[in-house]
Amino acid sequence: MSLSAVSLKEAAEARSRDSQQPEAAAPAFLASPGAFILHYIGQRPILFGCLFLVATLAASLAVGVQYGMKLLVDAISGPQHDPDAAWMWLTVFVILIALESVLWRISGWLAAKTTISVGVDIRLDLLDYMVGHPVRYFQDNLAGALGHRVTSTAGAFGALTNRTVWDIGPPIINFIGALIIFATMDLGMTASLALFAFAATYGLIHFGVRGRHLHRAYAEEAGRVGGELIDVIINVWAIKAFSARSRERERLAAAFRQEARAQRRSWMYTEKSRVLHDLLLLVMAGTMLIWAMVLWDRGHITAGDVVVISALTFRILHGSRDLAMALVDMAQHLAYLGETLRIIGQPHEIPDAPDAIASVPQRGDIRFNGVSFGYGDRRQLLADFNLHIPAGQKVGIVGPSGAGKSTVLHLLQRLYDVQSGEVLIDGRAVRELRQDSLRAAIAVVPQEVVLFHRSILENIRFARTEAGEDDVIAAAKAAYCDAFIRELPQGYATLVGERGAKLSGGQRQRIGIARAFLKDAPIILLDEATSGLDTQSELEVQAALSQLMRERTVIAVAHRLSTVAGFDRIIVLMDGRIVEDGPPFELRRAGGLFARMWALQAEGLSIDEVDEDLNEPRGGESPTGPIFGMPQ
Repeated sequence: MSLSAVSLKEAAEARSRDSQQPEAAAPAFLASPGAFILHYIGQRPILFGCLFLVATLAASLAVGVQYGMKLLVDAISGPQHDPDAAWMWLTVFVILIALESVLWRISGWLAAKTTISVGVDIRLDLLDYMVGHPVRYFQDNLAGALGHRVTSTAGAFGALTNRTVWDIGPPIINFIGALIIFATMDLGMTASLALFAFAATYGLIHFGVRGRHLHRAYAEEAGRVGGELIDVIINVWAIKAFSARSRERERLAAAFRQEARAQRRSWMYTEKSRVLHDLLLLVMAGTMLIWAMVLWDRGHITAGDVVVISALTFRILHGSRDLAMALVDMAQHLAYLGETLRIIGQPHEIPDAPDAIASVPQRGDIRFNGVSFGYGDRRQLLADFNLHIPAGQKVGIVGPSGAGKSTVLHLLQRLYDVQSGEVLIDGRAVRELRQDSLRAAIAVVPQEVVLFHRSILENIRFARTEAGEDDVIAAAKAAYCDAFIRELPQGYATLVGERGAKLSGGQRQRIGIARAFLKDAPIILLDEATSGLDTQSELEVQAALSQLMRERTVIAVAHRLSTVAGFDRIIVLMDGRIVEDGPPFELRRAGGLFARMWALQAEGLSIDEVDEDLNEPRGGESPTGPIFGMPQ
């Protein structure tokens, strides 16, 4: 190796080390449930402030209503009959009830306005952050479970808000108001009420916390079973094809029964807390009422005082139950929220650099400089990999399974980050570009085209949402799919079914090519784009691809060598190394690995048989010598 080559390599490695990015820290609001809640309250401080203020006033009026009842009863049953005072206090009593009702309805309107709109923001923010995770993240987590978590998190925020407004604030205000009113009658009764209420609330909270693991277990089972159910629905074709209906039913039945057991344990524990509360209610209410009757009998308090003591005692006890249950329920929601943030709020493994550029590459010149890469803890797949593809060149990448062909495409799209070296497009490292800008320059046609359960028009337009209908139709014609689309019942408005289930493999491929046409990107990546098609569909798709590839840089991973026979250049990979590189006709004449692959496919061997044959040394020769016994 020349000195200049060594220098270039060292410089590339140095730039790669400098550009290595640690995992990007998640946004601060995803750090903890408390930060999460405060973040969304802080986005609408006036609305939330008004909500809590109105709820506080309404709860205060509720105490005022009880005191108004006392004044009314005293005016009616007092030693001196005073009809004017009775009518006045009746009027005050009715006005207080009306004001309390109005304020609670206003609080309901404010709660709907705040929590529903925040729920929209939460789902969008979580989805936006979750999409930034690498592909491996979605392979490790069930899609249904992730979707359930996103939706449930928005629901948990609403539940926490509602619990605070209606189940925590009012009991506390009722308790404070009752203590003030009781203090005007009898200090001993006031102290006893305070002590009993604190003890009852603490006991209920402590009892509820002890059962938190049961509620959490049920929530986890519900999320898991929801994901399993969605997984079965998504894969219904496989269930039918393998006559697995009864097997899957039994499997889900076992999962549902396990969820039901967890739900039953959670439910019954809650019922136990209600029984405990009822016993406390009986003891405290009986004690307070007997105490009040004794004081009345001695002439220390009025009949109105007995009425207000009775009303407030029951109100406080019911409030203590609501408060305890609400606090336990909030703890469960906070625990679930924390678990969701732990799963979804993981730091992004492949973040954009803080100074990443939003410019979209235009030419399509591609270069791999000293790239090394391996998936996770597995062996290194690419080691010191170097490749240059000039703009506009059509390059086919072939080789046995596991040679690293698809990895090259993944690294170019920055679905994974290289461990050393760098990948450049138009002379700029892909790490220096924003990922959206990078991928805007690349159109991908995979082996399995992903279609949404939307119309054909929407699926093609997904590549460029601002495109007009005429542009979509022109792309469809270029991809040779306009004819079959117009034969469908609703034409371009036809829904394709989940993952495009209503279309054949060849039709889905051509829809994918039409999407790539509409994107009009300078770089085209073809990842086994025709390997799963029959001969007729392959010919139609290849005709569409030949149109798509004009004047663009193309990298095609192919098992069917006929797919890349007309390309400018073929790269043959073996164990992550380029073992052959050149025009296809020259490689066939050279009699190396490509020539052997061509001969094996000409004999009609399947892809797996070709891979097996290529990985089996012939005549005791090492793969590092002459290529598997082929003449050099």
